[in-house]
Amino acid sequence: MGIFARDESRTTLAASRIARQATASLAGLLAGQGKTRSDLAAAMGVSPGRVSQIMSGDANLTVRTLAAVAEALDADVQITFCVRGQSTDAKVCGSTDPLPLRNSGLPAHR
Repeated sequence: MGIFARDESRTTLAASRIARQATASLAGLLAGQGKTRSDLAAAMGVSPGRVSQIMSGDANLTVRTLAAVAEALDADVQITFCVRGQSTDAKVCGSTDPLPLRNSGLPAHR
């Protein structure tokens, strides 16, 4: 069993769901900016095949990969943890406001 997993199959399913959410959000951002996957590949300095891997949702999307995509699109990535079954509204899940980081001992980035 993995270090974080109570149940490997549940963790695998959760990872797939998160990857699908990320790629759907990315697809929406690309469409909203009027950009193609080829545009993203050029902006990231990677092959179109690598962007296809990222967009497939099957790739293990690391924080580094998400950051590279965000930088290439001049966008931000927001990750919010929510209790299952509750709204994904920031008021319910926790604000995306960086202020709590200031009190955590971690440097705040704006």
